[in-house]
Amino acid sequence: MKKRVVITGTGVISSLGNSSAEFWQNIKRGKSGISQIERADVSDLPTIVGAEIKNFDPSEFIDKKEIKRMDRFAQFAVAAAQMAIEDSKLDMEGLNKDRLGVIIGTGIGGLETLENQHKILLEKGPGRVSPFFVPMMIPNIAAANIAIRFGAKGFNECVVTACASSVNSIGDAFKIIQRNDADVIIAGGTEAPIVRLALAGFCANKTMTTNSDPSTACRPFDMDRDGFIIGEGAGVLILEEYEAAIKRGARIIAEIVGYGCTNDAYHITAPAEGGEGAVRCMKLAVEDAGITAPDIGYVNAHGTSTKLNDKSETQAIKTVFGEYAKILPVSSTKSMTGHLLGAAGAIETIITAHALKEGFLPPTINYRTPDPECDLNCVPNKGKETNMSYALTNSFGFGGHNATLVMKKV
Repeated sequence: MKKRVVITGTGVISSLGNSSAEFWQNIKRGKSGISQIERADVSDLPTIVGAEIKNFDPSEFIDKKEIKRMDRFAQFAVAAAQMAIEDSKLDMEGLNKDRLGVIIGTGIGGLETLENQHKILLEKGPGRVSPFFVPMMIPNIAAANIAIRFGAKGFNECVVTACASSVNSIGDAFKIIQRNDADVIIAGGTEAPIVRLALAGFCANKTMTTNSDPSTACRPFDMDRDGFIIGEGAGVLILEEYEAAIKRGARIIAEIVGYGCTNDAYHITAPAEGGEGAVRCMKLAVEDAGITAPDIGYVNAHGTSTKLNDKSETQAIKTVFGEYAKILPVSSTKSMTGHLLGAAGAIETIITAHALKEGFLPPTINYRTPDPECDLNCVPNKGKETNMSYALTNSFGFGGHNATLVMKKV
């Protein structure tokens, strides 16, 4: 018999707050975390805004010696994991560490370290490259650092599926606990891509906004959207077997009940025509949950504020939900958080879980001019209370990767 899997803790590092509570309150208020980029020189780039974290102090979570041996993306992950564990009130000493796992996704990994060490190589020669370069840069090191920090000796991996990475991580963790191969998994995603190299690359492929006004730059589903807003941070969740969580008196935020994972097999960056891969992914997740599409009360969309994605996702949602899509609440919280790439799905899973628990629909802010090709009920500009039993969150990535989770109110 399949085990039930619940979320009992969350941790967030983001431009909207460095705790789940602060982050969720800012989401409910419709606050934007987008600002002028300060971490990198953008003076000669067409994009100058991002969802940058201004007030993160890693020494609040990590020993100063260890900070120097961790890229920013790993620091975010360790900090978010610590907060998620504290939020869950797990008895870490009493856990069977052989059945405690870690799955942390990232789209890029330690890009800041790569950029810095490459500069040292060119300017000072190979003898000055840090011996910690490789273990700071490799994408799996966030999961490894969390495992070392908390003694997690069970299932451990790093999922890299571009912007679908952390929903795949959470989905994989869900399935592992469901089949009884772990009791608890620390799952989520982390990203620190606000460095000059990444900014130049995304500007070169013309996927980022050229709007210089932080207050209006991110406009998912709006006619005037012109590209995504890069973000940084981490989202980590504690996934736990339901009966064990009940036995210890845990606060349950939501239950994960369905997971879908597909690939478009179509193009390296563009979505398949009509969102065909996303359609199959959502259908698989709904089927896995044992429900029907009209049971879904809210969709947290991938909603990147790019011309292609928002149109394609709209088509996919209309295909999956039919006439119900006209009234189904669908919002893109990237309008507030920016796009955290490999960490986006994790913070959006956290948002969706809290939305279910509180019965609140997060808004799509900056929605001004309707686009007839994106004619969804996108909860424009202001969130609202509602009653719902199930919610769905989507994440899609370059390479045609699609991932969907369905959650249930408990």
